[in-house]
Amino acid sequence: MIDRLNQFFSAAQTWTHEAIVQPLLFAWGLMQYAEMAFDALEWVLIGAIELVVLAIVLGGLERLQPAEAPAGRRAWRTDVLYALLRRLGLVPLLAFVLFTPLVDAIEAKMRLFGLSRVSVDALWPGLTDLPWVSFLIYLVLLDFVDYWLHRWQHRFDWWWALHAVHHSQRQMTFWTEDRNHVLDDLTRDAIMALLALAIGVAPGQFIGIVVLSRLVQSLQHANLRWRFGAWGERLLVSPSFHRLHHAVDYGHDGPARGCNFAVLFPVWDHLFGTADERPGFVPTGIRDQIEGRDYGNGFWRQHVLALRRMFGVRQGRHTTGQE
Repeated sequence: MIDRLNQFFSAAQTWTHEAIVQPLLFAWGLMQYAEMAFDALEWVLIGAIELVVLAIVLGGLERLQPAEAPAGRRAWRTDVLYALLRRLGLVPLLAFVLFTPLVDAIEAKMRLFGLSRVSVDALWPGLTDLPWVSFLIYLVLLDFVDYWLHRWQHRFDWWWALHAVHHSQRQMTFWTEDRNHVLDDLTRDAIMALLALAIGVAPGQFIGIVVLSRLVQSLQHANLRWRFGAWGERLLVSPSFHRLHHAVDYGHDGPARGCNFAVLFPVWDHLFGTADERPGFVPTGIRDQIEGRDYGNGFWRQHVLALRRMFGVRQGRHTTGQE
């Protein structure tokens, strides 16, 4: 079954590249990027599959078991644009254009000095013969780093200025997962990609980790009144646990600039004292947003206002903007 799915996906990737991407590259005089485009296309197709599955499954569940009454499409339609750009277009292409040459250069330098990547899973004999164990090791390691990156997104003012775009959504849905400033995404993605390279994560494993992480995070942000029970709440971040991270006066506005920073596994919050296990079905947003600060309603205004916050440019507190 899995082999057939892989064959179908490979065939779809090859057909799309030959029938659509290559003719466009040829017409624009960019055939030198054909190989890079083929690799980027893998992420685009995976993203398309993700979006279809999420829209059907989580979209249906949100209508059946909402944590709060839906405010209508206008409240989250900009988040759909973020999802399309992040999973189908802008972010994957930027990541490949910016990071692929850098990763290639680093590997070339390492080979020049006779160095090779450290494969963490090879430190324990026999683990390389168990792909699922190797995958789990890297998943846990990268999630541990992601926990600290998330805390730093709230700790450093310049990073919070960008990350606040994500937290300014007051009607959370599964689309909210992708609502991130492009610079915020690229900063985090660059760190995670370079770390994965350094510790020996295989390309196929890295894709699997990213896809699994994105799917779980979409579930966390969903407008669902879900808790995973006494044991489940300790094993995987639930919509309730993560909603408190977004909640007004509990999340960024609370003590220590937030709580429940874990991306996948709540164990990090419990280990480092940032867990709050109260039921999280409370209003979301940012305190000064409730008091009148403008975080923007459209994609471009949200990005511009974030950059103004990052560079300390003053802005009106009671303005509104529609794109």
